[in-house]
Amino acid sequence: MITLHATEATLAEGKAPLKVVWVRKGELTPQGEVLDAHLGGFLRRAMAEAGFKGEAGESLLLASSEGSFLLFGLDEDIRATGGRLAQTLSKLAFPEVLVEALEAYPLAEGLLLGAYRFDRYKEKKEDKALALQLSGAKPEELDRAKKVAEGVFWARDLVNEPPNVLTPEALAEAALSLRALGIEVEVLDEEAIRALGMGAFLAVAQGSENPPRFLHLRYAPEGARERLDLVGKGLTFDSGGYSLKPTESMATMKGDMAGGAAVLGALKSAALLGLPVEIRGYIAACENMVSGRAYRLGDVLKTFAGKTVEVMNTDAEGRLTLADALAYAERQGAKRILELSTLTGSAVVALGEEVAALFATQEAWGKRVEEAARKAGEKVWPLPLEKAYREKLKSLVADMKNVGDQYGGAITAALFLSEFVTVPLVHLDIAGPAFAKKAHVLGPEGGTGFGVRTVLEVAQGLTEAA
Repeated sequence: MITLHATEATLAEGKAPLKVVWVRKGELTPQGEVLDAHLGGFLRRAMAEAGFKGEAGESLLLASSEGSFLLFGLDEDIRATGGRLAQTLSKLAFPEVLVEALEAYPLAEGLLLGAYRFDRYKEKKEDKALALQLSGAKPEELDRAKKVAEGVFWARDLVNEPPNVLTPEALAEAALSLRALGIEVEVLDEEAIRALGMGAFLAVAQGSENPPRFLHLRYAPEGARERLDLVGKGLTFDSGGYSLKPTESMATMKGDMAGGAAVLGALKSAALLGLPVEIRGYIAACENMVSGRAYRLGDVLKTFAGKTVEVMNTDAEGRLTLADALAYAERQGAKRILELSTLTGSAVVALGEEVAALFATQEAWGKRVEEAARKAGEKVWPLPLEKAYREKLKSLVADMKNVGDQYGGAITAALFLSEFVTVPLVHLDIAGPAFAKKAHVLGPEGGTGFGVRTVLEVAQGLTEAA
């Protein structure tokens, strides 16, 4: 467990069993220079003897009569530096560390995110406590980083839970815990969902023994003048249905609710931070399974919006659940919507595993989300809503099909979603960055919590513009 504390003490003045000294391209930072002078040039001599240049993430542990020092190479991305440092410190046996804050907030965020672990189901757990003193940081910066990280951690935990544990009902129970933070949570059961006419959502859910749940959450602080509506994909497991996924693709499908997890994580952090903006969240939670009751290719479904959809691929299920959730959000008075979903493999083919695809029906809204993602340190890239591709979704028997041909799949999926709302919509296809297949600088293998920080930056931007 890692804890962060602000201190005014410099590296030369402070007391700690280990002091981290930043190095960038062979040069010490000003605090490092003062410390080295205090040590009689010990650090620079050690660097020269070891040939240490301070490449990003490179480290050199030193010991002297004055204490222990960790020379550490700075990355251009300060969050990444924090994540790398947290992972390096976890392998050392120091209970307390003093580190120069530099850019305090992103460094603190990186330190916290990089230290994340999910070991709930392991017999042996990491329980080592590590206290970090950040020289020059302000307490409010560290407090904000902690509250943002709490939302990211919760989103990661939800994604990392095994699918036999995190069923749609269990996801609803998790959402209900937000009531303790003053967030209104409404959970609709299968009967209520059917009464609303969410035929697309119910079709996806009908093959599973575990019943669906529709979640409507509302964070409404007093005095809020702006509103943000979020929709997150909530497939707690996706087998692909009769368009069955291969084993290697299905293995990570417990994470097909990462969009919904990001919505829940963002709501939690927003409440902890006390952001003065109303935020609503909508999640259609279900499983896509194979059974005698499962929906089939060729079925025609009637959506909440009244449009009909011909099913041509049961593994294109997320857009069906989202169609009903998006239309419901607009019915609830949404003026702008940000939707997050692990929607298509095509987005991963186009942009890889670290970049989300951004589609916007309104340029200004798209630019605002894109800028928020940049500030948050989450990588997104805008792709076009090419209207000509709408032809690929034409059906002979219904208003549209749920898939096009094999080309431009991320675009046709986004076009499909855009059919169900008239208000400005940003669709973030987070299929690549939502789940890490190997350890990375900001965390281990598994759920990343991607989107939580972007949503919070969007919400913060709305309050500043109000």
